[in-house]
Amino acid sequence: MQPDSRQYVFELPIKVRDYEVDSEGIVNNAVYLHYLEHTRHEFCEAAGISFRQMHARGLDPVVTHIDIRYMRSLGLGDSMVSKLALKRRGPVFVFHQDIFTPEGTPVASATVDIVSFDNGRVSRGEFLAEAFAKYLADE
Repeated sequence: MQPDSRQYVFELPIKVRDYEVDSEGIVNNAVYLHYLEHTRHEFCEAAGISFRQMHARGLDPVVTHIDIRYMRSLGLGDSMVSKLALKRRGPVFVFHQDIFTPEGTPVASATVDIVSFDNGRVSRGEFLAEAFAKYLADE
């Protein structure tokens, strides 16, 4: 699915900070993983459950796979909008995440698979499914 045809359920504006750029003045590729993770954390809080709360109840969502495509570089002081769409495939929560310039130019596109560990054991993710019910799209 192309980024422009996704049904996003969350978006987060982000600005590039000075320590996120390399010697060429562009955002290092690994930093985009931080942007994606920050967006997922903010989404969880907006959905009513923080990672700290999840961990306190023995629940730990874990990234099992990330596929990312870089399309455009960002530099110091640039702004972006990180958007997220969510689906479920069995026990796997599939986050489709896209980063755009404020004008809508694609910067990066990623698919992130998350599984839920409940007290150290892989679970079917029912707690997350309940917390994310109004955000989950049909596959």
